Amino acid sequence: MSAGARKLFGTDGIRGVAGEAPLDARTVYATGLALGHSLKGVSNPAVLVGRDTRESSPWIAATLAAGLKAAGVRVFSAGVVPTPAVAYLTRKHKHAAGVVISASHNPWQDNGIKLFGGDGYKLPDALELAMEEEIVAHAAEAVVPEKLPVLLDNESSRDEYIAFLQSVVKDLKLDGLRLVVDCANGAAAAIAPTLFARLGGEYELLHVKPTGKNINEGCGALHPGHVAAEVVARGAQIGLTFDGDADRCMLADSKGRVVNGDAILLMAARDLKERGLLTGDVVVATTMSNMGLEAALKRSGIKMLRAPVGDRDVLEEMQKTDAALGGEQSGHILFPHLATTGDGMLTALVVLELVARSGKSLEELTSDLKVFPQVIVNVRVREKRPLLEIASVAEKIAAAEKDLADSGRVVIRYSGTEKLARVMIEAESEEAMKRHAEAIAGAIREELGE
Repeated sequence: MSAGARKLFGTDGIRGVAGEAPLDARTVYATGLALGHSLKGVSNPAVLVGRDTRESSPWIAATLAAGLKAAGVRVFSAGVVPTPAVAYLTRKHKHAAGVVISASHNPWQDNGIKLFGGDGYKLPDALELAMEEEIVAHAAEAVVPEKLPVLLDNESSRDEYIAFLQSVVKDLKLDGLRLVVDCANGAAAAIAPTLFARLGGEYELLHVKPTGKNINEGCGALHPGHVAAEVVARGAQIGLTFDGDADRCMLADSKGRVVNGDAILLMAARDLKERGLLTGDVVVATTMSNMGLEAALKRSGIKMLRAPVGDRDVLEEMQKTDAALGGEQSGHILFPHLATTGDGMLTALVVLELVARSGKSLEELTSDLKVFPQVIVNVRVREKRPLLEIASVAEKIAAAEKDLADSGRVVIRYSGTEKLARVMIEAESEEAMKRHAEAIAGAIREELGE
């Protein structure tokens, strides 16, 4: 489904300001109806719903559940859990579908609806497109019940998910390691205290007191510099930081340097290759991954393929190439032999297990990753017109590509979840990088800026 064909669904479900279209009560109710109707033919269908800690998440979950029940679907609630927990539990318990109420790394005012099939994978584009037609048709006329269903959270859901995480790293003991863990006042705060208490070692938890309005606020994977500074201040070896729904993870080493998704891919790829588990010696990254990662992987005899940004696109390329590892610079890492979707906590445990097994620090494991200077400029836009069809923008992009040639990259794209144009420039010359980024961003701002 092309971006232009989408009315509601972006790269990661439906997302917007809670209470406003497309997350107004009628559209949310209609989404529940459409999902329920898509399950026709499934005997006694059930759907699992999980949510993050946003103030709006409970009413959105209840409104969507009302639509599902009106369509004859049973609804179970996992309560506040990470997005990947819903994917895992949906598949484990053979539910017909799973729903997560979350806007991931977005501010608290936003929210979203992410949908999973019974297999634990995000719904195919074709099914989302078919659902869109019904949602749009029903939303204008939908009558939302005054009395919404009461969702009773199944507290055992968290325990089941934690048991799954522990099963992935059965022998992991963190004795001798000191960690700082930033839970972003999000879904990770419901899991991390129990999980890390069981793993031993010393750990300090940050941002584990969600108020409904402080998710991602100056913390978490969106602000990895925070945990990096805390690692140094507290004399720790490793920092872990998650986003609001805990499907991505970033790290920090003992010197306070951020270890992003590119560095995680490098560590994991080399380890899998050494153990004969890196199928075809291939890793799938995205257009945003640094050229330094590509060079480091090449030195280890590993080929890097690039997919468009978005874990859905990364997974699609991985399935085409039978790749055992893929991910994004932002910390979405996919281990298909372990899970069906990106899982921040799983990623953290895999890295911790690698550190413990190898006896090497994060610094040693990533020492030869020479990162090209890279800048990302976000421009808030009022509409998403094709950028190359805007003469002034196309001219600046062409000039940058010609100037940088083999010494850099230019990637311009719209965010799939926000009204933003992202200008990414990577170059050996920091001066050229900044100059071209500002020139392109300026042209976009002039033509499309709010």
